[in-house]
Amino acid sequence: MPRHRRVDTGGLRLRLLAGAAVVALASWSGAAQAQDAPAPTAPPVVGPDGLTPDAVYLEADVALREGDVISATGETERVLARFRNTTLRAGRLSYDLNLGVATADDRVEFVDPEGNVIFASHLELDSDLKAGVAVDFATRFRNGASLMAATAVRRSENVSELNYALFTPCPICDAEGNPKEPSIAIQAEKVVQDESLRAVLYRNAVFRVGGVPVLYLPYFAHPDPTVERASGFLVPTPSYDEGRGVSLELPYLQVVSPSEDWLISPQFNSRVSPLLNLQWRRRFENGIVVLRGGYTYERNFGDFDLDGDGDAESNVKFGDRTSRSYFLGHGRFDPAGPWRWGFTAERTSDKTLFDRYDVRDPYQDNGLYYGDQRRLISQVYTEHQTDRSYVSVAAFALQSLRVVRFDPVTPALNQFEDDGALPVVAPLIEARWEPDGPVFGGRLRLRGSAVSLYRDDYVGSPVLRPEITLPGPTLGLPGVDSRRVSGQVDWRRTMISEMGVRWEPFVDLRADLYSVGDLPPALGLEEETLGRGRATAGVDVRYPLIRRFGTADMILEPMAQLSISTDADLDPRLPNEDSQTVELDESSLFRVDRFPGYDLYEGGLRLTTGVRTTLRWEEGRQASLFIGRSLRAEEEPAFLVPVPDAPAQLYDPTGLASDTSDWVVQADFSPSDRIRGWGHATLDSSGNVRRAEIAVDGRWGRRNLATVSYIIDRSNPLAGPNNRNYEFLQLAGQQFVYGNWGVAFSGIADLERTPRPGQPDPGYLVQSEIGVLFDDECFRFELGWRRDNTSVRPSGPSEGPYVRLTLATFGGTGY
Repeated sequence: MPRHRRVDTGGLRLRLLAGAAVVALASWSGAAQAQDAPAPTAPPVVGPDGLTPDAVYLEADVALREGDVISATGETERVLARFRNTTLRAGRLSYDLNLGVATADDRVEFVDPEGNVIFASHLELDSDLKAGVAVDFATRFRNGASLMAATAVRRSENVSELNYALFTPCPICDAEGNPKEPSIAIQAEKVVQDESLRAVLYRNAVFRVGGVPVLYLPYFAHPDPTVERASGFLVPTPSYDEGRGVSLELPYLQVVSPSEDWLISPQFNSRVSPLLNLQWRRRFENGIVVLRGGYTYERNFGDFDLDGDGDAESNVKFGDRTSRSYFLGHGRFDPAGPWRWGFTAERTSDKTLFDRYDVRDPYQDNGLYYGDQRRLISQVYTEHQTDRSYVSVAAFALQSLRVVRFDPVTPALNQFEDDGALPVVAPLIEARWEPDGPVFGGRLRLRGSAVSLYRDDYVGSPVLRPEITLPGPTLGLPGVDSRRVSGQVDWRRTMISEMGVRWEPFVDLRADLYSVGDLPPALGLEEETLGRGRATAGVDVRYPLIRRFGTADMILEPMAQLSISTDADLDPRLPNEDSQTVELDESSLFRVDRFPGYDLYEGGLRLTTGVRTTLRWEEGRQASLFIGRSLRAEEEPAFLVPVPDAPAQLYDPTGLASDTSDWVVQADFSPSDRIRGWGHATLDSSGNVRRAEIAVDGRWGRRNLATVSYIIDRSNPLAGPNNRNYEFLQLAGQQFVYGNWGVAFSGIADLERTPRPGQPDPGYLVQSEIGVLFDDECFRFELGWRRDNTSVRPSGPSEGPYVRLTLATFGGTGY
């Protein structure tokens, strides 16, 4: 008879290392009888839990062994067993050392090697953990989803079958741990989880929202919650536009391999032909390629004044049907070593195709250089970077979708920027190098740059200086081509005196060589080769002072820069391609080169002063304010350009042409962890605002938030159709009213542009949305009303309902 033994340890834990070790010992003994000497054996493999594959670790108050069966009971705490990188807890546990079968009852909790947790009142597991039976089964996945059933049977390593089951991606307990009704759940007569198919299959499925049944399907399937991505339909995107009518986009994801997939996303419209969107993604060992495009065969549509009465007929189709398409592709490769490379390819057949069909996120920054809003860029580039050097070589071309003149009657007749007025850049080379170690006690940096630009059409100001800008018709004139090579040496040393004053003397040497062709023939100018140079020396001085007021610190830092350069050689024959826009702020004000490019630079004697005040107090709260400006010995009229609507008049868009620059005022503040803000402004000598921007973010409660921003540009002094001054106010936020229910809102107001004829004052509101919001840990749903008065929209103002839905586990509307 088998030996019967009971071990009662009271408060003492019984730790038993057993398992198949008993069988292994018997097998080894038999082998020893058949051989003269035992063969050497490899040491056992120890897992991450410190156990060999055949070992069991057991903790229990009471343990009983009958032959190969160990029975354990937890009187004060549940029994704990660890084996094969899994953990099992239960009120009662039995384990067959010979068969490797475990049976557990009473508050069973099982954690598999991947970290998924299973709960049950009764659980049986076989030796390979490939099959088992559970009663009152419940499991929680790593992503928070839960699956429950009356009974569960694990048929094999990959297939689990559940009867009378419920699946939910939502929390089933509140913050205090009390049970609650999940927001979204799927209840089914039978559920099969097939890990080889990476899917969960349902029979007689009922969808519940807040516990209320809303949909029945005899069969349903979705990817396993642990799957990052799988083939199938994504959440559809409904929308409405007065030009397209009711639209529904149905994205389908086809996963080819773990590193490749296709996204087929047709957009069906009630008023116009469908638009087919396609996307292909492939990840390589050291890079990724994404190719995206769309196609439709349709006539143009929008607001057109067909009868000439000044009133636009809404959403009229115009012209012949033709193929319309877009292509947006990019790739990045970063192999081991200092080199990396990439490309972008972006083109569209219509300048308003993205607006007409509401193409998602067409303007993205995917390459070395960016085509800013409403400009597409196609480029190839390569980079080489080490600790002490950097080199980039690129070539690119642009396609513009910008409006240069808004039609006063209908946006369908807006005038767009001509692509021939934009340069083709091939190549653009940037390089810099720093020696390893100080030179004359300071940091030495060598820079080089070279670029070639080719333009088909003639462009006047601000590319060409006022002296060579043609006053008459320019249609048919060739664009100015230019080539430039630049070299620069920059040396700077930092010294701190005993009083804490920071001194930084610097020297900057620069030389440029230009070759300019296709200059205006009416001026009698030929192709020119021009050289110029500049030498600058100066010193930066800063003296930070700090004082403590109770629990707050105040830091006052006055700063100044004195520099002297050789006179600027701003030959009027040199085009201005890269320095048309200057953003004066705290950082750029103290640079030797305040222009972003090479075509314009400053010379002469300059004194720049400023002061920054920072207040910091407990809990990370702070506020800072900077005020500064620059003074120069002489004015620089070469920075002046013609006023767009009065070419005979000149104005200064840079704020640097006078002997005193614009004032720069910059501030940021965060009085609490729920309020943050920043602001920036440039003011002329009279105190008038030329440019300003301010933004404030606020949060209150647990999820309530709002953002307000204001931006203004008043640099152009004369009003007119070509005046590009602007003034916008933007507001967005959400306010929860009851539980997870709230209101979402957003709006953009154009305070500069007047409404179109026949429009009421709300024409000032470019875009606006307001809707009802439901948001919890499981899903977010918005239903509201949207109006779009964007002047660039070819189909005119549009308003209608919108729906946005994002589901945990299943994804959201969009891709």
